[in-house]
Amino acid sequence: MSFTMVSEAPPLREDADGALRIGRSRVLLELVVHAFQDGAAPESIVQRFPTLTLAEVYAVVAYYLRHRDDVEGYLRHRERQAGEVRKRVEGIQGDLGEIRARLAARRRTSG
Repeated sequence: MSFTMVSEAPPLREDADGALRIGRSRVLLELVVHAFQDGAAPESIVQRFPTLTLAEVYAVVAYYLRHRDDVEGYLRHRERQAGEVRKRVEGIQGDLGEIRARLAARRRTSG
């Protein structure tokens, strides 16, 4: 009996915004990697994200372990992007502390 080895690419795709998503799902690569880094087993990651298959999660974790530097670089880039977006939103919204204080006062008087 012969066995044919087939090389498969990881189930990752880049969306229009440059984010890496897993398989056909909308689950971001960073969510699975962070869950794995926090000690979650692939089985529990699938429970958190039921649109993923166990095979996809194992493939993504294996890819991460084989290409840790590349994936870590991608994660750092995504964190920088998120920080820039936060700053822009905060600049548009301004300080929300005053609004929060008014809402808290309203809850205390109506409650």
